[in-house]
Amino acid sequence: MRRAAMLGALAMLAACQGDQSRDTSAATAAPPAALPPLQVESANAAIRSDSIDPRRRTILTEAVAKVSPAVVTVQTEVVQNAPVDPFDAFFGGPGSGQRVLQGLGSGFIVRGDGVIVTNAHVVNDAKTISVALRDGTSYRARLVGKDETNDIAVLRIDAKNLPVAELGNSDSLLIGEWAIAIGNPYGFLLGNSEPSVTTGVISGTGRNLVAPNEGSATYVDMIQTDAAINHGNSGGPLVDAVGEVIGMNSSIYSPSGGSVGLGFAIPINRVKRVMEDLLLHGVVRQPWLGIKLELPQTNSPLEALRFGVNVRAVVPGSPADVAGLKTGDTLVRAGNRPLRNPFDWEAEKLDLRVGEHVQLVVKRGDRQVPVTVTVAALPDESAPKVQVLKELELVTVTPAIRAERGIRSPHGALIYAVSSRVSDDLGIAKGDVIVQVNQVPIENAQDVQKALNALAGRSVIHMYFERGGQIYTTDFMVR
Repeated sequence: MRRAAMLGALAMLAACQGDQSRDTSAATAAPPAALPPLQVESANAAIRSDSIDPRRRTILTEAVAKVSPAVVTVQTEVVQNAPVDPFDAFFGGPGSGQRVLQGLGSGFIVRGDGVIVTNAHVVNDAKTISVALRDGTSYRARLVGKDETNDIAVLRIDAKNLPVAELGNSDSLLIGEWAIAIGNPYGFLLGNSEPSVTTGVISGTGRNLVAPNEGSATYVDMIQTDAAINHGNSGGPLVDAVGEVIGMNSSIYSPSGGSVGLGFAIPINRVKRVMEDLLLHGVVRQPWLGIKLELPQTNSPLEALRFGVNVRAVVPGSPADVAGLKTGDTLVRAGNRPLRNPFDWEAEKLDLRVGEHVQLVVKRGDRQVPVTVTVAALPDESAPKVQVLKELELVTVTPAIRAERGIRSPHGALIYAVSSRVSDDLGIAKGDVIVQVNQVPIENAQDVQKALNALAGRSVIHMYFERGGQIYTTDFMVR
């Protein structure tokens, strides 16, 4: 501030002196010679593409140039019920309401007619989804479908002839080869819609993240990279040195919340499989074999990784039961994948598809026995659905569903899907089992529909449900 004031004072002084000189010598002084115009060349003109030293162009710059036009920013709006504010309510305000939360992530275009893939956790519970291209053009996006277990979602925008990212093969990765993470960390806070680029190497493959993760995703058989991944990179592509997408950036391990060089990406071959199912069916049919495993009861990660894949139970009538698997068997191989612990088995299940045959090798006593199992869909997915109140979808609990999910109640209606509004208002969630409505025991999904229709608008409804082996209750009215 002092410097600015001094400059202002000097300018004022010069102006006063000029006025005095014009009063005393204007008639005799010769006019000053005209200065030539200042020649300023714009920065864009000064730095021309043909003037760049070709030695600066590398396989990395070429790979980035190839993929980055297909990288997009994914913006979401999530509406949440705001908690009651007693102070506001006391003075006549509403006391409660809704708040809109802004979400941000990345994605990449896989088809020129507007098909985009991103992480499921980027778009979870989103009321609106927008996609911004590299040039800043924004589109409203539609959610085609999502698979929360694999943390993959497919979006679609109304556009044609879009740049497309070329998809590679994640089964042939080399440890130590170049890896490029492209995305939009912190979105437009960095000033424009150009994606950010970080580089590193493939640090490992087949990584299993055994720590808790965001949402219900299962992060097993992942690609590890030391290319920096930060908030907002989720859903963006991990690219190899020839410009092919080899993975989808999904998570980091970080004690501080920022990148520490431990980034993880979903293998692109899994992304392709899930994307195909979502485009064809709108959902991913979860594979089911009916095998229940013993889980390691240890806090030692090393012991857990050496635990083995030991069959604790086989669901009666399941594909595993039909194939001849028995309690006490130990799974040692699935196809070409060795099975050393339950995480390896979870990784194998993510790559299975309904209707496929999986070749297992099991250890039974002192022998190794080959077993072929035909993969089926989860029993609750293939069961008939009953729609209740337009925002609740139920299936009847069968012996297979009961055994697979560990349900204690002999009968009931499994909540297969529920809207976020009903879930918040009633305190129920997907996977709960409705066992009684008022004094009426629930034998099947139709019983819930009949009971709610009969009680609607008449009285408070007391509903009992099982969650995690415990019985809970919720009270509500249907108007």
